[in-house]
Amino acid sequence: MEKSFNYDIERSSPDKTSYDVEAVSNVGAVPAESFEIGDSPYAKLQRFAGRLNIEQRGIERVPENERTDGTLVKVGTMWLAANMVVSSFAIGALAIPVFKLGFVDAILTVLFINLLGIQPVCFFSTFGPRFGLRQMVLSRYFFGFYGVKLIAVFNILACVGWSSVNVIVGAQLLNAVNNDVPGYAGILIIAAATLVVTFFGYKIVHAYEFWTWIPCFIIFLIVLGEFAHSGKFSNLPMGVGDSEAGSVLSFAASVFGFATGWTSLAADYTVYQPTNSSRVKVYFWVFAGLIFPLLFTEMLGVAVMTASINTPSYDEGYHNSGIGGLLAAVLFPPLGRFGQFCLVILALSIIGNNCPNIYSVTFSLQVMGRWTQMIPRFVWTLIGTCVYIAIAIPGYSHFESVLENFMLVMGYWLAIYEGISLSEQFVYKKGFSGYDITIFNTPSKLPPGVAAIAAFCFGVFGAIMGMAQKWFTGPIGSKIGLPGYGGDIGFPLAFAFSAISYCAFRYGELKVFGR
Repeated sequence: MEKSFNYDIERSSPDKTSYDVEAVSNVGAVPAESFEIGDSPYAKLQRFAGRLNIEQRGIERVPENERTDGTLVKVGTMWLAANMVVSSFAIGALAIPVFKLGFVDAILTVLFINLLGIQPVCFFSTFGPRFGLRQMVLSRYFFGFYGVKLIAVFNILACVGWSSVNVIVGAQLLNAVNNDVPGYAGILIIAAATLVVTFFGYKIVHAYEFWTWIPCFIIFLIVLGEFAHSGKFSNLPMGVGDSEAGSVLSFAASVFGFATGWTSLAADYTVYQPTNSSRVKVYFWVFAGLIFPLLFTEMLGVAVMTASINTPSYDEGYHNSGIGGLLAAVLFPPLGRFGQFCLVILALSIIGNNCPNIYSVTFSLQVMGRWTQMIPRFVWTLIGTCVYIAIAIPGYSHFESVLENFMLVMGYWLAIYEGISLSEQFVYKKGFSGYDITIFNTPSKLPPGVAAIAAFCFGVFGAIMGMAQKWFTGPIGSKIGLPGYGGDIGFPLAFAFSAISYCAFRYGELKVFGR
């Protein structure tokens, strides 16, 4: 017999008196039909969305009887498509011109740092089927009902900022193929296509990502084949001493930041999986979906960039037009028009890269307050798209490097988030049994958030001490590598400072508040 839920999304939380013992696992869950109740503008928008099969649900918990997405393959292909993109290729390519690494040390860094960086994404993906909650709502168990708003702000900045950087890269590729396509036109094309996918929600995002990795993979195989056939690969020697240490650590920070960047969105893409989904299978499907494209594209980027040392056309293409120019140097001479077509496909791969950002930014916006939750998810998707377009169009010509450097600095917050959330999970919650699912929307029963915010500040301090970025090198980071360059250990210090301080602060918080 189907359970009834006494819930009005426009008024309050569920009436818990309507639950019996068998329905306790659905406490706080909101049935799909509840979104259309009433005559308010919210209800009317939701009814309109329902007629178009647009996902109506935002941060509301998914009832167990609506978690029917039983195909675990899609959990893997979601991340396969999001990372089989030109942005991943670009991360690997940085090893040679920016960090001055050799081929073998760059490859080993890509391998081991990616294996480490994706672990939190895989782990938190297993929370979605178990609880039916989005990642930002789950974060209330770590940061509290009000403290999570700080995390949501950082996640909003990250999603919108990286979407802007990515769409600029895509527009540059389109411009490299055809100079008659101005930057703003390329940005609008990619952003509009991303909006169409994310506007319709979870099912369409998964369906799009299920297929789109295939043409991108084929194009990268063509790049690999043409590059191998050219014979221009150069096995650059590994460095030694302080300069090598600093370069490896700084390159590792870039690789780690890209790999772990999906952590704050992880559970968003498994909330419709059945409750009885195997956590081990979810973990390994996400692991496979992440590790294969990251290793393949980044290692390919490292290999192709080695040729820029001894091949003037590669070096000129990269320095004149960035990654687009480098790929054009590989594809255009042997393939002509077909090479241009391949570059267009890689430019459009940015759609798959930006879909998780623009779909998930809506949930961070909705946790900011009850009024933001009353704006439907798909409306926030439209607003978020307009904002990053407004940033990307002027950024294309005037401050792309400033925007990218700012986003690299922003990335340290994820290490802090992981340090706090994993400490709560393993030290205090001691596994999934430590979560009371009935309190996720009750501020007075969730952690106060004092310990988490204090630990966050300590994590920021650790990041500042260890970072080595273009804008700033911390006092510890400056001690590594060559003078004036340093070595970036901001991520491990941010994690360590936040994790250790959180364990201490949380102990006191429990003693004082009892929750």
